[in-house]
Amino acid sequence: MLPDSKDLTILFAHPAYRLHDRFAVRGTGIRAFQVGSREELAARASEADVVVVSGLWDNALLEKAPKLRFVQSVSAGVDQYDQAAFRARGVRLASAQGVNANAVSEHAMSLILAMARLLPQARDNQAKHHWRGMIGEIARREDELGGKTLLVVGLGRIGGRLARLAKAFGMHVVGLRRDPAAGADGADEVHSIASLKEWLPRADIVALTCPLTPETTGLIGAEALAAMKPTARLVNVARGKVVDEAALIAALREGRIAGAALDVVVEEPLPESSPLWDLPNVFITPHSAGETQRYEDNVLDILVENLDRLQRGEDRLHNQIV
Repeated sequence: MLPDSKDLTILFAHPAYRLHDRFAVRGTGIRAFQVGSREELAARASEADVVVVSGLWDNALLEKAPKLRFVQSVSAGVDQYDQAAFRARGVRLASAQGVNANAVSEHAMSLILAMARLLPQARDNQAKHHWRGMIGEIARREDELGGKTLLVVGLGRIGGRLARLAKAFGMHVVGLRRDPAAGADGADEVHSIASLKEWLPRADIVALTCPLTPETTGLIGAEALAAMKPTARLVNVARGKVVDEAALIAALREGRIAGAALDVVVEEPLPESSPLWDLPNVFITPHSAGETQRYEDNVLDILVENLDRLQRGEDRLHNQIV
């Protein structure tokens, strides 16, 4: 159980999100403060009963924070947390799964539309004050989505909503998930992720919305890319390591797939030396799919619910991991 609210201290740790400011507006009376760097977090972790964090987390903090009872992740992904160490220390952990389902699915749909309508090229032409003329070569023109096949790899909350959005544009949506019995969730049909190689040659767009697990690490490698149509495009709003980046770069350079829209990459920020920056058939956004003006409040809704559960001594947390 957590201490009473009057004795509780929450440490918000994030370099950009205004978590403490938005929490203060709620008037809970709970003591809270925010840090913006790993160094500050390490220096003040010992003061906290609860830490709200994502990218700044370091598992060594478990040894430096004797009061720590609960970590609320700001992100849906939890691969940065050593779950065995959390269990050994008796520290609870919950994710922010679902908090950005609308945002990420909308971003993925935006990337699909941007590639189909050649919007990155249009923006580049605007920067150069260049009015592009009509295109005679059919294969180089903007395209329509109606009738195209979208393969959604990972049919959870994000993938399911993306399926529904794509259906509104007249796309045929095939969803792959670990357990097809969990339902199609907006897709026209659903199959096991084990059938990925069967469906890759049929897809016009492959969208990755799956979590990063040992099974999905490197899921889209040289063999998978070779199975895709040369006219197909890849959209990744999952995690960078779901894709073999070297194999993707080779496929894009050689024109073995038509293009890729990437919100996530293996190393973030993407190094200046990465070939991805300069490939004309790549569209990059800076892991911003989940960001919205409501993000902090959405996370805090989960945090407050979990604080209430812990203070009541309940065993089960919302989005419980440990």
